Amino acid sequence: MQTIDMLIHADWVIPVTDGDPVLYNHSIAVQGDRIHAILPTEQALSQFSPAIEQRLEQHTVIPGLINAHTHSPMTLFRGIADDLPLMEWLNEHIWPAEQRWITEDFVHDGIELAMAEMLRSGTTCFNDMYFYPDVSARLARQVGMRACIGLIVLDFPTAWASNSDEYIEKALALRDEYRSDSLISTPFAPHAPFTVSDGPLERIRVFADEMDLPIHIHVHETAHEVAEAIQHSGKRPLQRLHDLGLVTPNLVAVHMTQLDESDLELLAESGSHVVHCPESNLKLASGFCPVQTLLDAGVNVALGTDGAASNNDLNMLGEMKTAALLGKGIAQDPAALNATQVLRMATINGARALGIDSLIGSLEVGKQADMVAVDFSALEMQPVYNHLSHLVYACHRHSVSQVWVAGRHLLKDRQLTSLDEQKIHTKTQAWNDKIARHHNPNAADNT
Repeated sequence: MQTIDMLIHADWVIPVTDGDPVLYNHSIAVQGDRIHAILPTEQALSQFSPAIEQRLEQHTVIPGLINAHTHSPMTLFRGIADDLPLMEWLNEHIWPAEQRWITEDFVHDGIELAMAEMLRSGTTCFNDMYFYPDVSARLARQVGMRACIGLIVLDFPTAWASNSDEYIEKALALRDEYRSDSLISTPFAPHAPFTVSDGPLERIRVFADEMDLPIHIHVHETAHEVAEAIQHSGKRPLQRLHDLGLVTPNLVAVHMTQLDESDLELLAESGSHVVHCPESNLKLASGFCPVQTLLDAGVNVALGTDGAASNNDLNMLGEMKTAALLGKGIAQDPAALNATQVLRMATINGARALGIDSLIGSLEVGKQADMVAVDFSALEMQPVYNHLSHLVYACHRHSVSQVWVAGRHLLKDRQLTSLDEQKIHTKTQAWNDKIARHHNPNAADNT
């Protein structure tokens, strides 16, 4: 009998590997922070002597979900300015709110709330873009969650930096601090082509090429953005990025709701990645990303929620269902964006976009033990004929019962183990009261 750290038995395992198998009565052996073996339960019982053993009846175990685009601290702005178009939402509500409220404490408390929400809905890794990334990285490390903390860059001053040079200087310092960390990675995160000028983008391209880092950026989110770019420079935003040398396998282009044939060719030929954020795009009426067309062209498409201020949640299980249904409607084909493709978008495709697919994104021997157990026993989940499609079309976030990151049990029987839910509730309520009094004094008494 081989001694191992942990042995998890599940009725079903969906590893998201070649052939997209669904494994019945299988077990996952974990040694340290990595998957040691995946094998039939009967064989596992005769082969391993675990320090920790867990039987998960009527559960499906999947790779941890990867939220490939979010602004995590914006959980504290959830619902602050709903039902508005993007530029009005940004210019008249979100950016003024950020100017007033963004501090280290805001980011700390907002990202705590975000990580609690994400873990409780099966997300084990998130790709973030926000101010005070040093605070986010430190807290994610402390909690034990895997995070890609974006090295944000803008032209204009904010609470984090006064100009693009200072943003980049701070970005490089944070990159050095976490360059060997097993949980924290640091992609560059210039906000958007319309908020970052050519000079800083060229500097980012040089550094990203030297360090082989992803460049995470909003691109073609609205028709207004594209039209304004053409009027200003004569180029579509993606073409401008291409001319600056940024459209490469390191590019992670978020949204891409406005595509023409030239855009599609650039993405496909360059090996760039797209992150689809269906619920945020629907809520802001930004447009429709043609996901099936991108996949058919060989473009890697991942899935993200965007921030809770525009979604209004960070629930990747819900995002998968929305992506599948919307994709069928756009393609006018019920077979488009099937459950298998959508689960891949939320797991291995996200890992590929972020350059960490050798570590996570699928359940394979040697990869990090980032795993989620989903309970299929509830009455509203019955009957179950196809576990993979059920995961996309019938599950909800309350079905998630267990979450592990690098073998560490961060959600155990729906209870967070490295975050204090009551403290998060208390701090969130304090922010709720302050922000409500300022933005809508008449509503403050009802919060």
